[in-house]
Amino acid sequence: MGDVLAGIHATWEFESDSVLIRFERGIRTPKLFQALRERRVPHEALASVTLSPGKRGTVVLHAVPRPGADPLMEAAAGQLKDSGDPYRLVLPAERETLAEYYADELRAALATTAPDEKEPADRFLVAAPPAPLNFKAYDGKASFDGSKVAFRWFWTGASSAKWKAGDQRFDVSELCGVEWRSPEVFDGYLRLLRRGDQQQPTQADHDPAAVVFGLGYGPVHESLPFAAAVLAAVRTSGAGPAVSAVTGSVPVPALAAARPDPADIAERIRHLGDLHEAGLVTDDEFSAKKAELLAEL
Repeated sequence: MGDVLAGIHATWEFESDSVLIRFERGIRTPKLFQALRERRVPHEALASVTLSPGKRGTVVLHAVPRPGADPLMEAAAGQLKDSGDPYRLVLPAERETLAEYYADELRAALATTAPDEKEPADRFLVAAPPAPLNFKAYDGKASFDGSKVAFRWFWTGASSAKWKAGDQRFDVSELCGVEWRSPEVFDGYLRLLRRGDQQQPTQADHDPAAVVFGLGYGPVHESLPFAAAVLAAVRTSGAGPAVSAVTGSVPVPALAAARPDPADIAERIRHLGDLHEAGLVTDDEFSAKKAELLAEL
């Protein structure tokens, strides 16, 4: 097709085998859209197309992805609000006729090129956000370089169980998926699911394979693309099925503490010194914790 349909916060370009979605960077554009920038969605990644009335004099063109086709939507597991769904294009109501035309064109393209809409995709068809990625959770910093996930705990937020386990590093080959619970609901977190037969702690704040979210920590536009990138890497590595549903507990092996990195230890000591200087840590607490960190080297 090659035509362009501009809506609120995004523009869709209809190509012969895909839809290229480009997101605006305006101050009113949802932060998740700004973080994604653009996404190319092959026709085979879509299940259907709908057009429906929106809020306050708008219509919504919605391209519904197939299950298993997009790592971002798999990680989100239905937790995104309508306003944060990257597959919804909101347009002024006066453009309904034009939107219906493009909806019909896209439906016709799907009818000839896409598989049965009820058939889950056997692989991710939409690219995940590229690594490296990182974000600050409430209890630690999470980083992903494309092959390894690292959690570095914060003195101010991490539980004693996480401090005892030490900073963590996980190769994607050790993982079978991720579990993301939106920070916009109670007890949000990102948990890495490991292969094996044993149980991870039910509470994310006690699980060294998870980081927890709080007010201003682990926002959707940072933590969800991170989860999607890890999920895609797990699927690509062939380590196992990429699981993303929120569950109470998942079979995994016991977690072992990773060997601390001297640079990380030095950074934590500097952070501890800042807390001590600000009066948030007593002299005794500072001395004891500093000695504990130095003993890890």
